[in-house]
Amino acid sequence: MAKVTVDASTCVGCGLCEQSCPEVFQIQGDGIAHVKAQVCPTHNLQEVAEMCPVAAIKVS
Repeated sequence: MAKVTVDASTCVGCGLCEQSCPEVFQIQGDGIAHVKAQVCPTHNLQEVAEMCPVAAIKVS
């Protein structure tokens, strides 16, 4: 299983990941994205990571 992480020091909180896959990503009160699940049956998480404008999301 892939491991999804968000680099908090890089994330700008644009919300694109949360809009693309709310099952996995959530912008929290600190204004950055957090991972709330490691799998998503409906979205390709690598594609979501590639859409991040600051490359803060890693899928390994």
